[in-house]
Amino acid sequence: MGLFGGKNKKEETSSCCCGGSCDCQSMEKAETAKSEGASVKVLGTGCAKCNQLETATKAALEQLGMDTTIDHVTDFAQIAAYGVMTTPALVVDGKVVSLGKVLKTEDVVKILQKVR
Repeated sequence: MGLFGGKNKKEETSSCCCGGSCDCQSMEKAETAKSEGASVKVLGTGCAKCNQLETATKAALEQLGMDTTIDHVTDFAQIAAYGVMTTPALVVDGKVVSLGKVLKTEDVVKILQKVR
């Protein structure tokens, strides 16, 4: 009947987060970017919410007198390397500290004070 036989086996599908369209080079690049030194990153596609989080983060850094540049990561392979599937996300020194919501400046200040 084929219920348990080998004739109707499904083809194996890729377990890759991007459906198999990434390659070794893009994943290595994503891992390298993830492990870089002290930094603040906003992960997101560039939508309005991601931009709002970036603006709030810039304001928080200025308020604290921190001279840190913000990287806005839009590459899905790099975002996925952090294990993030919901954006926007905020990464401080390689650790995801917030995801899936737009933080207010005061919230980012508290996070930065706690993490650093």
